[in-house]
Amino acid sequence: MGRRHPSSLEATFVVLILAVVFGRSTDYEVFLMARMSEAHVAGASTEDAVRLGAERTGRVITAAALLLIVVTGTFTLSGLSIMRFLGVGMILALVLDATLIRMLLVPVLVKLMVEANW
Repeated sequence: MGRRHPSSLEATFVVLILAVVFGRSTDYEVFLMARMSEAHVAGASTEDAVRLGAERTGRVITAAALLLIVVTGTFTLSGLSIMRFLGVGMILALVLDATLIRMLLVPVLVKLMVEANW
């Protein structure tokens, strides 16, 4: 009998990781953009709206990401290598998404696009 290769399951898990992180990142994006939009509607410039949005949501996004990292991090304790792969993949994806994309890239892009955002 042929042996199944773990690489055939890895593609499925990568898709699963991306789907879960996309769902979480949408939540982070709503938090961040809503605060920026509220600040802009209240009369803040784009630069001030970005700063205020990041200040008001930074802790919420960080806490949500840390909570998910802890929860999915428990997968790394599993005896199954597939579950460990899923745990490590989720941790890496959540850290990258919450830090690089939501708290760095999005504010920079909003600031660069100035009035086109609103």
